[in-house]
Amino acid sequence: MSNRTIQLDDRLYTYLQSVAVREPKILAQLRAETNQHPQAVMQIAPDQGQFMGLLVQLLGVKKAIEVGTFTGYSALVMALAMPEDGQLITCDVNPQDTAIAQRYWAAAGVSHKIELKLGQAIDTLQNLLDQGAANTFDLAFIDADKSGYPQYYEACLRLLRPGGLILIDNVLWSGAVADPTITDQRTTILRELNRQIHQDDRVNISLLPIGDGLTLAMKK
Repeated sequence: MSNRTIQLDDRLYTYLQSVAVREPKILAQLRAETNQHPQAVMQIAPDQGQFMGLLVQLLGVKKAIEVGTFTGYSALVMALAMPEDGQLITCDVNPQDTAIAQRYWAAAGVSHKIELKLGQAIDTLQNLLDQGAANTFDLAFIDADKSGYPQYYEACLRLLRPGGLILIDNVLWSGAVADPTITDQRTTILRELNRQIHQDDRVNISLLPIGDGLTLAMKK
């Protein structure tokens, strides 16, 4: 028995993947192609993706928003888990990376569920709010530029319905958030956001040491 989360060395993580991860072929293909990308480190882990897909199913998500698309793995995970009439809006600024995403969404037969918004994510979120979409989304996933996280969090919280869930990636930032000697802008922003969410009585929270750290914040 242990009163703290077990540490995963390479052997144990490989074992975890062998008995826990059921990655569809199309997702494995996308992950393999993304591994050749110069910024492949931005790709979420398959066990995190599977967990997110399960959350989508458990919550019965029909309307979701994603901030940060990259090559589309997380969007594909969520779209595959959503019902046929589900809608996912995903935001990014990079047409080259999202072209890879669109190719795989089409191959998986889920393009009709996904609407890609190219442009600054905060503008897309604000436009949705201006159009009356507050309190209508079931789930939001934030995995983009860290400088924008505080704004993305506030906007997504307004867009979520009560009982809706925000997922925030990279909140442990390879451990840097726990090292007070690291004071670069991105680390400082994440450290402060973690503190603010911990004290935010508008949400119920859990921060999981999966991937690079994933915060779950459920709107009250």
